[in-house]
Amino acid sequence: MVTKDSQFTIVGLGELLWDLLPTGRQLGGAPANFAFHAQALGEEGKVVSCVGTDDLGHEAIDLLQQLELDSSYVAVDDVHPTGTVTVQLHTNGTPCYRIHEGVAWDYVGWCDELAELSPSCDAVCFGTLAQRNHATRQSIRRFLESTRPECLRVFDINLRQSYFHASCIHESLELANVLKINDEELPVAARLLQVSAEESEFLAEVANRYSLHLIAVTKGASGSRLFTSDYDGEQQPDPMEVVDTVGAGDSFAAAMTVGLLRGCDLDRIHRTANRLASYVCTQAGAMPVLPIELSFL
Repeated sequence: MVTKDSQFTIVGLGELLWDLLPTGRQLGGAPANFAFHAQALGEEGKVVSCVGTDDLGHEAIDLLQQLELDSSYVAVDDVHPTGTVTVQLHTNGTPCYRIHEGVAWDYVGWCDELAELSPSCDAVCFGTLAQRNHATRQSIRRFLESTRPECLRVFDINLRQSYFHASCIHESLELANVLKINDEELPVAARLLQVSAEESEFLAEVANRYSLHLIAVTKGASGSRLFTSDYDGEQQPDPMEVVDTVGAGDSFAAAMTVGLLRGCDLDRIHRTANRLASYVCTQAGAMPVLPIELSFL
């Protein structure tokens, strides 16, 4: 296992928004959720995004600070509003999203602070959603291109509505070295990448084509699978009463990333990621306080 005198710097890069849930407003966005859980597991989580000058923007930054997440890389846009997403929950707790457009996280600009952060981070997680607009897409790609070769670049594909296309997925995979995808996204990605939609064939072909260190497939109630050139394992989730599944995949990605940085074995990483994601499903919202037994990997 890797030992390190200081915390790993782990960046969630992209959307920061408010999930408007039936139970109330919750701060979210996959990269922010990821950074929160990385921090909850003992590392230094940083959110790179943009909010508006409105009340929701001020509240978002205040809450990040209350959560002890570094908000210094969250820009403030005086033209575009803070992002919001209307979330409806199906009877099994699975969310359905209506993502509002023309919001601040669509306009994350490149700056000196990001130029300094990118080569110093140990891991960064990004997806397709924040790349729907040219401005943020360019900043995300510039950030990824500026990281060190050994940095974990986790592409959590996160397909939402129609905010993705083949070239975005292909170019993101070329910049990544870890892929996280769920079982509903896999056949869509397979079609766009023109590879087999059979799971094992997809994993082998995509890992080889893009020289990925690892691919994680999350499958909801059916568990998950981790795949590398010399490891292929599946895990079942803990029994649970689902409240909602918002943020569960982000917590899985965070635990996986922290475990990889610490040099944990893949079986241990996989068990911990499943336990954390299962717990998040039993809580409302994406950023619940973790019980002490889940705070260690």
